Amino acid sequence: MGDKILIGLEIHAELLTNTKIFCGCKNEFGADVNTNCCPVCLGLPGSLPVLNERVLDFAITAGLSFNCKIARNTKMDRKNYFYPDLTKAYQISQYDIPLCYDGYIEVEAEDGSAKKIGIERIHIEEDTGKSLHDATGDTLLDYNRGGVPLIEIVSRPDMNSPKEAYQFLEKLKEVLLFTNISDVKMEQGSLRCDVNVNVIKEDGRKSNIVELKNLNSFKAALKAMEYEVIRHNELLAKGENTVRETRRWDDSQNKTISMRSKESVQDYRYFPEPDVVDINLTEEYVNDIKNKLPELPDDKRKRFMKEYSLPEYDAKVLTTSKEISNYFEEMISKFSDAKMISNWIMTELLRRVNDEGITLDDVKFDKDAFVYLLKVISEGKINNNAGKKVFREMFETGKKPENIIKEKGLIQIQDEGAIKEIVVGILNDNLQSVEDYKNGKDRALGFLVGQVMKASKGKANPQMVNKLIIDIMKNM
Repeated sequence: MGDKILIGLEIHAELLTNTKIFCGCKNEFGADVNTNCCPVCLGLPGSLPVLNERVLDFAITAGLSFNCKIARNTKMDRKNYFYPDLTKAYQISQYDIPLCYDGYIEVEAEDGSAKKIGIERIHIEEDTGKSLHDATGDTLLDYNRGGVPLIEIVSRPDMNSPKEAYQFLEKLKEVLLFTNISDVKMEQGSLRCDVNVNVIKEDGRKSNIVELKNLNSFKAALKAMEYEVIRHNELLAKGENTVRETRRWDDSQNKTISMRSKESVQDYRYFPEPDVVDINLTEEYVNDIKNKLPELPDDKRKRFMKEYSLPEYDAKVLTTSKEISNYFEEMISKFSDAKMISNWIMTELLRRVNDEGITLDDVKFDKDAFVYLLKVISEGKINNNAGKKVFREMFETGKKPENIIKEKGLIQIQDEGAIKEIVVGILNDNLQSVEDYKNGKDRALGFLVGQVMKASKGKANPQMVNKLIIDIMKNM
């Protein structure tokens, strides 16, 4: 048994409800400051919170999707602490009876086997407001975010490497997107991640748990975890230990920096929230949500492999988002070559979409045009390289593929006599390459094929070119 790394995650995900958790204020990002807040958001005297039922629906959807049990009788609690962006000086959250508990997400362990990472709890709570710091050093407060509904997902410390934790985050994000309960936009704060890390040495020595707070991207989380594991090991090797504290990741310095000592649960002085009625759920209510769950990424992945005979890698890429998997399935309803569609989506389409920073909805051509292009390639009317040229122009201009093919004269030459004439000319002009090939230099064949394709302006059928070159050289 070697050293052991223990990593646990706490993820806050904002829910995509129309209104906030306890009032009718809009739940939207980017509104003018302090335009989406009311006395309930600010906790003014006389205002009373009323729980938004959609928050319960969404949180239970998350719980069921992560294989959790759902508490039938639960409650909200007050978590007491003062932040300047929380005017009430308390947050309405859940303490000892979370809405969802005992779930898991399956990831691939370091040895390649399937591993279940436990989810201890998922509870609902309200978000705080936001502090804005201006150039003069003053702090301004925007309460639009105050009262936005959150779920907090707390994992068990079951992850034994930063890589496993990264996978857990990726899978969690996929499910939240597929169920459409959060947009998981980390750049807008819709998904926030805290990490707890410590290391246990083979001889039993262990480092103190360190919390990494407010990581704003999965890459930052991965780098911060890797940095902390090294730091813990180095301190233990020197006979020292880590301080039980909260640290932040500094991307510019590539290291974690101490923020404060870590609070304990006692610091929050929880007690039952007296202004919100207890939550009592019926079996019918929970089952109704269960019956409406969409097909989740892992299930879709397995179905893609079975139904379309796709390799695991392809199935994984095509199910990284609901948008991509829907796109694939709409394409396959029009053209049956699943592997060809998969290859073109993964390489040409997603590469350009990612490079341009757009979504599939922003692509200028429709799926019928894309299918037309794949069909003419599969029928041998144009070759693969010409197809890529057509795709590039379609992507940039939105032009129809049939028009681009016609304008550029890309229809493939299938006439064997015409190709043979070009091949003979190229071989006679490159006798040294013919000799090289006969002497075992296979690379010479690639050169000759390239010369024929160049002479035919890329329009010759490559398979025919290969065959003719080899046949003719045998008699030279």
